[in-house]
Amino acid sequence: MNRTLITLGLILSAFMSAMDTTVANIALPHIQGSISASPEQITWVITSYFIAQAVTIPISGWLAARFGLKPMLLFCVFGFTVTSVMCGMAMNLPELVLFRALQGVVAAPLMPVAQSVLININPPERLGRATALFTMAAVVAPAIGPVIGGWLTDEWSWRWCFYINLPAGILSISLLYFFLPASAPAPRPFDVLGFASLGIGVSALQLMLDRGTTLDWFDSREIWIEAAVSVCAFWIFLVHSLTARAPLFPRDLLRDRNFQTSAMFGMFFSTLTFTSFAMLPLMMQGVLGYSAVHAGVLSAPRGILMLVILQFMGRLDNLVDRRLLIAIGLSFFVFAFYEMSRFDLSMDGSRIVWATLLQGVGQGILFVPLSTLGFLTIAPHLRPDAAAATSFIRNVGGSISVAVFQALTVSNAQTMHASLSAHIGPEMAEGVLPPYLSPETTAGAVALNGEIERQALMVAYVNDFWLLTIIALLSVPLVLMIRAPRKRAQDAGPLPIEAH
Repeated sequence: MNRTLITLGLILSAFMSAMDTTVANIALPHIQGSISASPEQITWVITSYFIAQAVTIPISGWLAARFGLKPMLLFCVFGFTVTSVMCGMAMNLPELVLFRALQGVVAAPLMPVAQSVLININPPERLGRATALFTMAAVVAPAIGPVIGGWLTDEWSWRWCFYINLPAGILSISLLYFFLPASAPAPRPFDVLGFASLGIGVSALQLMLDRGTTLDWFDSREIWIEAAVSVCAFWIFLVHSLTARAPLFPRDLLRDRNFQTSAMFGMFFSTLTFTSFAMLPLMMQGVLGYSAVHAGVLSAPRGILMLVILQFMGRLDNLVDRRLLIAIGLSFFVFAFYEMSRFDLSMDGSRIVWATLLQGVGQGILFVPLSTLGFLTIAPHLRPDAAAATSFIRNVGGSISVAVFQALTVSNAQTMHASLSAHIGPEMAEGVLPPYLSPETTAGAVALNGEIERQALMVAYVNDFWLLTIIALLSVPLVLMIRAPRKRAQDAGPLPIEAH
């Protein structure tokens, strides 16, 4: 079994899937003009992908058990490649939204299944290094996605943000088909009620969070309906999972304390990373006036530094106590968000680079021990389910966090705008403001309102970064909940893969 070529195939598949979460975001204005969509409609290009992915992730473990890891992985990579090309060929909004939803469906099992294969083909002493390589694709890809997407859109077309997956997909399929041994399927009953209730709950919650700001939250009947559906569906899922003979996620996962703690850290990790990935480009472009490419270039050093850190982490993971590594990684997140909470309108790009470099160090240190910790004491037959549960928690947690922080940003910006506007009186207009900001003229009033909006948005983003600083700080003590894996769990070899 050629572990190197198999790992390369897994890395390519992970890179495609991870980069696709951000590479198209930078091209949304171009897509909007190309297919004649409104600002509200174009967000469905992103929302449809994440909702479809969130709904499908929970059944990744069942699919892998039912059909086997190799057939499932090949199907996901093939499907993702084909749907990427279909997205690039879409001629109108309904087609693009449909193809993005299909892409989300096949992308959902890709990461957890690939992670299960990676764990199965590597013994514990090699797992840290292999996970580091896999992580470089899964974490660095979203960081460089905006740079690649901006360049492809400017030089070619937004459609190439999707076509770029074609060569990587073909190579990944070839490597996995010829070198990955087949594993024996282990069919088990499918939990229809658990899957349906969880899917409905996640979809309703995501719709509520995405549309809440536009519809003025609970002043809208639609938001009330989506909230009620979400609560009822999650209640059904919880009760059913505790009582069913074969629930969607095996209850044995909840008996492993390291998995519980890893899942909790995964929620914090996704909150800290997803929100910063979403907010920083918006702040740089909407408040500081940077171009899309410039914003992407300022974010790129984070990804480069993560590559360097992950090279060392692959070796340190098996030598240093993972609890210490997690505490150090979270501390870098605290420092990074503290630096971001000191941003202002007069700063230059170097302060953004410094803060994101600190975050990149934290991500590089944190991701490998977090990825391996939850699986060290898990029984081999539960690893696909554990990977699916972990991916589900991180994706849904990150998606919810982004929606919540976007709502906080809008609300805080509106409050600050009203507060700043209240201080603009005739005395300030005459004695303090420059002529081009004078509210006595139409052009001056427009320029003044734009400057107030800019100041208010900056304050809102700074408040968000303060809150993220507190969240990162509060997550550090959770390290004490991690139990050191027993010697026999560390010595256990990889899960046998049956060659066909």
